[in-house]
Amino acid sequence: MDAQQLSQVESLCETLYAGTPSTSEDGQPISRADAQSRLLSLQTSSDFIPQCQYILDHSSSMYARLVASNSLTELITSYWNSFTVSQRIDIRNYVLGYLANQGPSMQDFVTTSLIKLVCRITKLGWFDDPTHRELADDVTKFLQATVDHCILGLKILNQLVDELNLPTTGRTLTQHRKSSVSFRDVCLFKVFQLGLTTLKQLQTSAIVANPAQQAVLGEQALALTVRCLSFDFIGTNPDESTEDVGTIQAPTSWRTVLQDPATTELLFDFYAKTEPPRSSKAMEAVILLSSIRRSLFPTDKDRAAFLGRLIGGIRELLKNQTGLQHPGNYHQFCRLLGRLKANYQLSELVKTEGYLEWLDLAASFTVQSIQNWQYSTNSIHYLLALWGRLVAAVPYVRPDTGARGHVQHLEKQVLLVAKTYIESMLGSVETVMRSDGALDDPLDDDGSLKEQLDRLPVICRFEYGSVADFLLQKFDPLLSQYQELMGHMGTNSTESAPQDAQQRMAIIEGQLTWLTYMVGTIVGGHSWSSAHMGEGEETIDAGLSRRALQLARGVDYRLTSSNGVGRADPKLELALLYYFHNFRRVYMFMWDQVSGSNSGSGTGNTVSVVAMNVAKLDSTPSTKQKVYQRMFDHMQMGDHTAVSNLIVTKMGNDLKYWPEENEIVGKTLELLHDMAGGYSSSKLLLTLETVRFLARHHTEDQFPFLAVPSNTRHRTTFHSTLTRLLLSPTGEEKLGLTFEQFMEPLVNTLGQLGALSPSDLRAERCRQALIGVFRDLRGVAASLHNRRTYGLLFDILHPNHLPLLSKVADVWHDQQDVIISVLRFLHEFCHNKANRVNFDQSSPNGILLFRATSDVVCAFGRRLLAAPAPTGDQGDIYKTRYKSMGLALNVLNSALGGNYVCFGVFSLYNDLALDNALDVALQMALSVPLDDIIAYPKLSKAYFGFIEILFRSHKKTAFALDTTIFMQLMTAVHEGIQSTDATLSSLCANTVDHLATFYFTTNGKDKVEMHNLNKHLSSQPNLFSSLTATLFNLLLFGPPQNHWAVIRPMLSLMLASETSFTAYKDHLINSQSPENQAKLNEALNKLLADVNRSLDSANRDRFTQKLTAFRVTARSFLTL
Repeated sequence: MDAQQLSQVESLCETLYAGTPSTSEDGQPISRADAQSRLLSLQTSSDFIPQCQYILDHSSSMYARLVASNSLTELITSYWNSFTVSQRIDIRNYVLGYLANQGPSMQDFVTTSLIKLVCRITKLGWFDDPTHRELADDVTKFLQATVDHCILGLKILNQLVDELNLPTTGRTLTQHRKSSVSFRDVCLFKVFQLGLTTLKQLQTSAIVANPAQQAVLGEQALALTVRCLSFDFIGTNPDESTEDVGTIQAPTSWRTVLQDPATTELLFDFYAKTEPPRSSKAMEAVILLSSIRRSLFPTDKDRAAFLGRLIGGIRELLKNQTGLQHPGNYHQFCRLLGRLKANYQLSELVKTEGYLEWLDLAASFTVQSIQNWQYSTNSIHYLLALWGRLVAAVPYVRPDTGARGHVQHLEKQVLLVAKTYIESMLGSVETVMRSDGALDDPLDDDGSLKEQLDRLPVICRFEYGSVADFLLQKFDPLLSQYQELMGHMGTNSTESAPQDAQQRMAIIEGQLTWLTYMVGTIVGGHSWSSAHMGEGEETIDAGLSRRALQLARGVDYRLTSSNGVGRADPKLELALLYYFHNFRRVYMFMWDQVSGSNSGSGTGNTVSVVAMNVAKLDSTPSTKQKVYQRMFDHMQMGDHTAVSNLIVTKMGNDLKYWPEENEIVGKTLELLHDMAGGYSSSKLLLTLETVRFLARHHTEDQFPFLAVPSNTRHRTTFHSTLTRLLLSPTGEEKLGLTFEQFMEPLVNTLGQLGALSPSDLRAERCRQALIGVFRDLRGVAASLHNRRTYGLLFDILHPNHLPLLSKVADVWHDQQDVIISVLRFLHEFCHNKANRVNFDQSSPNGILLFRATSDVVCAFGRRLLAAPAPTGDQGDIYKTRYKSMGLALNVLNSALGGNYVCFGVFSLYNDLALDNALDVALQMALSVPLDDIIAYPKLSKAYFGFIEILFRSHKKTAFALDTTIFMQLMTAVHEGIQSTDATLSSLCANTVDHLATFYFTTNGKDKVEMHNLNKHLSSQPNLFSSLTATLFNLLLFGPPQNHWAVIRPMLSLMLASETSFTAYKDHLINSQSPENQAKLNEALNKLLADVNRSLDSANRDRFTQKLTAFRVTARSFLTL
């Protein structure tokens, strides 16, 4: 590279990063995308390494240096085996020297990139030479030089820990863990000590630096401490998406430093004397320190002393409120409190000096936090977790252990926390309303609300009687006021009331929403374990549930009596659904055992099998049954059937009167679906009048939500649930309805639509009817799980209504909402799940079903192909063309792969259904550019799925294609094999396997398919060789997640074309150094030993194992 080329590179970098205009050699302006592609060419070959070094040495542009550094990192990673050990060390030393000389004067983004390069070389070369393992020692020279060099040294150590802790793309997990474990044993402790030493020097002012430098040094040293403590010591790959810290598995050699009181004191001191983000980082280090594994401490005494220091430090912080006014510090401190009980047993905590004082301080801090909820919404659940864990451990601690009266003390504080939470959340409603939009409503933050509600049951059930009384003191007056207000408003809507009445209503509804959520989560926390069953908690559950159900009944009465005008707040409706969900989970699973009969049904007493078995074993009720019965007796709302009827009636009215509220409709249907899926609750549903009404009137007239376009997905769920109930054992009998009667509204709609002429069918008024009926049918088809039930639907649709599908596909092909609903139904209907599409041997139904499917695919496909492809935005082309095309291919894939049609019949009787379907599908597939196929994952799965089925079961059609088209398919398969998506590469690999297996087993035979295939191969003789090279390159150099997909066709390819394998083998050997050639020959000989010329499964399995071993061996020394 010379000065002129350097100037060009700098100009391209300015264009890419700063948007500065630049021109190419011929005077044409260069866009950012052009500049990027030109600069990326530096990463294409190891020959560009000298150019990158030249840029670093001679360029004054920081952007050019960044590009050079990033390119070097990529080149080193990709072409690692191409360098000798001495070359690797030279590059490492060059970059380290460059950082030492130029680092302090460069911008952060350049130094960060160069540091990453050094650490990458260190990781990859960890076992090459001892020099790589001495990086930490080399960095100490940085730490002992100027302050800027010290900062640079800490950055290198931070990146080094990250690099050795996180897997690198292209390396196996085994290789990563090997270097990671070695780094842990050789270096990590030294790095940790360097971080702590820097903190001590900052604390004692041993480092002379200005305030800004001190801040950066503190940040880097603390970040290093945190990184070292959170290192993956034992290869458990902790989930980084969660904030909760697991146990820190620090090695025993770290004991002296971790156990040293000075370490804890240093971190607490640093927290107290600095500002965020340093103080927050120091607190994070304390959290990790508190999570050290218990076995690190030699004796219980040492562990108790360590815990004592932690508790002491926390007590001091709580007393003085040190730094807790900062949100970052506050959040981390809440995490520390939440973490403390997770790693220490209550029996250890109560023995700690000052435990009761700590408990008081923690309680007052929690109370203060909850009262100021608007500043701490995201942290409250950590504090609730602390109290929940303390409470859960009480049964396992003897009352005489540790501080006297600690249980009573805990009871007092937990009650205070629970009452404060209830008070504050009720108070939040008015606070939010008075803020005029300045404050966010905590009820709107689903994530935080769920976190808090999940923690409540354990806390509230500890002093359940007192907490329940407090809840009832709040609930009863609010319920009375609400009923009074509803009485005043009558059948009018809330919006028509005076302003002050509206405000009062909003506040009461908001507070009732909170109480309903709390009651729901607490009742849902009921335990059926034998240890808790005799405590009489079910009677308290009954008291709380009675209020929630009375509220539900009141809201429902107003809603129905006003014909949907008098609605409550949607949030209150969602809270009631949350309560119903929890109540169902805990108290609706024993109905058949307790009832022993189908209460409320008019078909006589049918004793359930479970009830009969219980009766046989013991005529007296079990403890569970007694508890269950007691619950409903105390609730005084009727027996379990009456309560369930109230709940389901409320749900039915939600569906009827909240058609526009997508969330309420969705949650209601989700709950109904869950109830229909439960063994006992589904039996109970069948006895309810509301469910009978739903099953008989599942139309838009009765349930307007079905007519709302945004609810089309919910139509599918609704009909899926009802069908599931109807087709359950005794479902038709108990609902007094046959499947044919249930289907009548849908069949009538289909009949009316089917009678229309094509022009009338295309009328706009038919749009919603078509979408609705096919969405409903899809829901019905989704709940058919066996041959009998599937046959019922097939008999209804064939022969009168299936022709409508192709008619709609033809007329509405350009309207995505209609055509997608048709294709989705057909996809479900054709899908042979659980072998449900299984007709009698003499039945033509399988062929008739395929004919109907073929008609739809052909009608839609031909129309689609005749229409011009849309131009413009690529996002639109997917919605307007590719989405429906992918679905049509999926429909055909389901039918072709369903195993219920003997496809040979079609050609035998000159039926063109199969040929037409394959022809149209091929034309659709070939009309999509390869780039678009790869760009849209759903389309590519349908596309490659179709090609795989074509080559698996319809080779005659595939090989009879014109050579140009055949090679177009093979080019796409070739590209698909290299996809990073394992599903795609697997489909393409199977396609290649079908092709190669057929060639190997049929070569030399006089078959039409073979003649056609030979014709293709003679015009494209390098097909097998290019596939062989690609597959072996993927195996040896591709990402590890792909190698299982590419292994399958290798044996069949090698046997189909041994010359291709030999040519690749020779090429690979010739590209290696003499030393590597010998190793590669040996590895290849082992691979081919004991492999027979057959494709039976045993031989395939043996070869697969050998290929895996070959891959591991070859990757350790091969160079690109």
